[in-house]
Amino acid sequence: MKKKLLALLLACMALTALLAGCGGDVKAPAKKAAAPLKELKVTYVKAPLNIPSIVDKTNQTIVKGFEKDGTKVSFPEITSGAKQTEALAAGSLDIASCLGGTSAILAASNGADVKVVGIYSRAPKAFNIMVKDPAIKTAADLKGKRVAGPKGTILHQVLAAALAKEKLSLKDVEFRSTGIPAGINALLAGETDAALAAGAEVLRAQRAGARILANGDGLVNATIVVGVSGKFLKEHPEAVKKYMALHQESIDFMKKNPDKAYEFTAKETGLSIDDVKLMAPWYDFTTAITEKDIKDLEETQEFLLANDMQKKKIDIKSILAEVK
Repeated sequence: MKKKLLALLLACMALTALLAGCGGDVKAPAKKAAAPLKELKVTYVKAPLNIPSIVDKTNQTIVKGFEKDGTKVSFPEITSGAKQTEALAAGSLDIASCLGGTSAILAASNGADVKVVGIYSRAPKAFNIMVKDPAIKTAADLKGKRVAGPKGTILHQVLAAALAKEKLSLKDVEFRSTGIPAGINALLAGETDAALAAGAEVLRAQRAGARILANGDGLVNATIVVGVSGKFLKEHPEAVKKYMALHQESIDFMKKNPDKAYEFTAKETGLSIDDVKLMAPWYDFTTAITEKDIKDLEETQEFLLANDMQKKKIDIKSILAEVK
């Protein structure tokens, strides 16, 4: 009897091992699924000339795309890069659709969990140094002169690069930090010798008698990125992936229907269609992150470090998390 019981026990043990090895009914514990995303918070920034964002707003591409998943999309209008990264860190914003590379780097260097998941635009010709005085012919002539514009931005970097080309630095000019419209107003009123301008403000300055002294072409690639909260990316990678795909749909619409896209943009910005057509070629909206983009972001970091706007150096590649 004991021998029969032992044989039966051994047979049961062998059968259990066989079932486990063949994947029978023995299963690993299932991972807990992420909670459904009820709301997605994405910034809406239309300036200087963010045609894909304007196309999306008009066509409601992102809203309709996420509606199928039961996700409501809201679009807080936060234009300041610093405030966008603060909102990402606080969890009151999920995706910064159009974030300056300078802002992303500064936030990350200060410990914020910000990730770059794609490029929004590159537009070196859109970021300009404007002057009125005919005696100012090159950036070298800015030595000792007054310059107004937003500090710690791509425009500020363009100024630094233009001066460096002439073996000068930001210390060689009297720089005053202002918003773009305020800087142009100061230039037109004779209260400053040069002003930093982008987008439609460039045209406004030109029509009032100012001219372009230099821009980012050949100096700074003017990289604008798509930033997300690292926590949000970890918890909702599919939502970020879907967002980028829907954003691409707006870019594709713009390419296939340029006249419609320009019409939408003119209506949203108050520009004429001719002005939109004039400025549109300045922008490259390809979203893929290239080696050139990485190099530009690294150069941006060097600008921030050299001018005491950034204290801690980071590995630029550590903040990149491109989704496909």
